[in-house]
Amino acid sequence: MEKNSIQNETKISLVKIDNENFFKISNHDAMRPFFMSIVSDSNHWMFISSNGGLSAGRKNAEFSLFPYYTDDKITESSDTTGSKSIFWVHKDNGLHIWEPFSIRYEGRYEISRNLYKNIYGDKVIFEEVNHDLGLAFRYQWSSSDKFGFVKKSQLINTGAEEVRISILDGIQNILPYGVGSYLQNQTSNLVDAYKRSELIKETGIGIFALSAIIVDKAEPSEALKANVVWSAGLDNPKYLLSSLQLNAFRKGISVREEQDVKAEKGAYFVQTEISLSAKAEKDWIIVADVNKSQASLVKISSVLTLEKNPASLVEEDVAAGTSHLVELNAAADALQLTADKFRDTRHFSNTLFNIMRGGIFDMNYQIEKWDFSEYLSRANKEVFKLAEEVIN
Repeated sequence: MEKNSIQNETKISLVKIDNENFFKISNHDAMRPFFMSIVSDSNHWMFISSNGGLSAGRKNAEFSLFPYYTDDKITESSDTTGSKSIFWVHKDNGLHIWEPFSIRYEGRYEISRNLYKNIYGDKVIFEEVNHDLGLAFRYQWSSSDKFGFVKKSQLINTGAEEVRISILDGIQNILPYGVGSYLQNQTSNLVDAYKRSELIKETGIGIFALSAIIVDKAEPSEALKANVVWSAGLDNPKYLLSSLQLNAFRKGISVREEQDVKAEKGAYFVQTEISLSAKAEKDWIIVADVNKSQASLVKISSVLTLEKNPASLVEEDVAAGTSHLVELNAAADALQLTADKFRDTRHFSNTLFNIMRGGIFDMNYQIEKWDFSEYLSRANKEVFKLAEEVIN
């Protein structure tokens, strides 16, 4: 008999994860997929489906990390765009393949899937609990102004025995720098032909660029910037720069490290073996950013070379970003404290999207006289003349 997801009631509750408040939707996979926006204190944007499909970037759609599509296409591309994890689990003298959040092995295990979003809207966590294997996997999306988009993965042994696991984890369909939304939507196959993904072996940095900027003119156009991805937290992993070997890994075949891949959709995967003691957990991060120059790449390389724990630097900046987001919203009276936490969060969210459109006052509700006077003199000359004495 096939096993299915444990379909308990789909409900929402308030929980704490690492001393931060999150709303949890239990068994969210029983619902139709729905769309979410993940915000930041900086210029990051992310639109993500509850099944994991996403689009993200900085500033606007012309600086995308993943293809900028409509809601339906993003939801349909969950298996080929964004996060992808595959595990081979050594347990009970056998090997078991587990691909969280995928429909490929639906019915093989009893699973529970839960979705978490923090009360400030800048973090989202996907969780799958495998009750048969005694394992749980979580990954979180957040953002850092210094480093970019952060995918934090966590594998937890909920069982009573040590487990050996072969990990393949990463992100797929990474765009190179220089691919705007129109170019991607109209000529995506041509864009693929220009893609080049390279690995800096010493630091594990993946560079995703075009062999040349795509222009419809007979002139040279060098691609001098790139999108970059790197990781921290796993010891001596192999790196993949495409999704070409995923099916081989699913069949139990060892993967070969990729260092230079041309004319293929970009991806970034880390592959290694770990052992988890009973009730133990393992964390690692994958960090991606857009629009990076050669100088920026040197800075990232120095961080990975000189810092003993680069992941802690990233997490500190993520936390600083959340604090700054709260400060920005507080300047527009977004913080409430009532008995209804859902209403408080709804008010915070409403205020956040208002200030995204309209901004905030730099100094509470004080404005400089010269600024107001200059604005009024241009906006309505007649009113300015009548009120000039009062303004002065």
